[in-house]
Amino acid sequence: MRPDESGLWLRGRIVTEAEVIDDGVVTVRGDRVIAVASLSDWAAAHPDSEVPAHLGTVLPGLVDIHNHGGFGHRFDTTDPAEARSAAAYHHAQGSTSVVASVVTAAPDDMVAQARALWEVAADATIAGIHAEGPFLSAARCGAQDPAYLIDPDLGLIERLLAVTDGSLRMMTLAPERTGFASAAKLLADNGVVVALGHSDAAYGEFRNALAPNGFATVVTHLANGMPPLHHRAPGPVAAGLVAAAEQRVYVELIGDGVHSESGFGALVFATARHRVALITDAMQAAGLPDGDYRLGPQRVRVVDGVARVASGSIAGGTATLLRCLRWAVRDCGVPLAVAVRAATATPAAALGLADVGDLRPGMFADAIVVDAELGLRRVLRRGQWLT
Repeated sequence: MRPDESGLWLRGRIVTEAEVIDDGVVTVRGDRVIAVASLSDWAAAHPDSEVPAHLGTVLPGLVDIHNHGGFGHRFDTTDPAEARSAAAYHHAQGSTSVVASVVTAAPDDMVAQARALWEVAADATIAGIHAEGPFLSAARCGAQDPAYLIDPDLGLIERLLAVTDGSLRMMTLAPERTGFASAAKLLADNGVVVALGHSDAAYGEFRNALAPNGFATVVTHLANGMPPLHHRAPGPVAAGLVAAAEQRVYVELIGDGVHSESGFGALVFATARHRVALITDAMQAAGLPDGDYRLGPQRVRVVDGVARVASGSIAGGTATLLRCLRWAVRDCGVPLAVAVRAATATPAAALGLADVGDLRPGMFADAIVVDAELGLRRVLRRGQWLT
């Protein structure tokens, strides 16, 4: 399995964005992939080397761009150590790149949380920061605390940009809030991905806020935090799907089997399969038993693995991204390579994350090894085995 003192050979069924190699070898040196080849091509290039053992199916490390925490730890924290622990849990479960999400709270609290997460992003423990709120619809607030929802405030955005120093990757806004257009332009001008979500907007208003007419290029957890799809009121769901089908935007899909039924998942993939980003929307309870937890300012109770706030709204997820990938394959009938892309290359592209989301020369050596049932065997992050 080692080509030399500083490298690794990973042999197995290799799934990349471009191809599936039934029996191949990924060569790793340091923290980078340096080659991907079929076993026959590898053997021809290494005639004096022992053939590596077959590990299983080798996938790129998973990329979760919407994650609030896990295993008792939160990203909506002012303690960088807690955020690191949340990230470490998801890394060990196969999500080698995690964007830390904070929810709506008092502006000073959100700024303090963003400042703490900047420290965690500085050494690439997380892949960036996502602010989900506070410029969201009260009518579709879900588990966002309605007491802190406000119209877009350019001053607050400037404060968040200042304390994150380039690590604010995405912000979710509702396009119907007064001041949305100015806020979206400010974010886009500073390299922040504008996402639409927690919105009660009609089809036309939502679509006009999406690229190319508007600045938004991501739809936050499609169908959750927005009115249901209806043939006489298509709303944000239809607007997002049409734009994704036209390859103008990306749509997030929570693949835990709780936030969306598998038939809806099948519809999303059939409509815009290469623009679907599987996400967990995971929160503090991910990986832990039922009980009482928190999401932002609100108390959350988890029963039978489903997290809800007192209003009854679902309050984030408790699944890992690998479990979401399995849901797409098993329950939605999505081909493995398509589901893998939705959990790797597509979310990386949606947020412009460099050098992650695929197995090809020059990329970070992030990979997971799974068995025939997509059960996790091993995790490699930046060239180091985590499990």
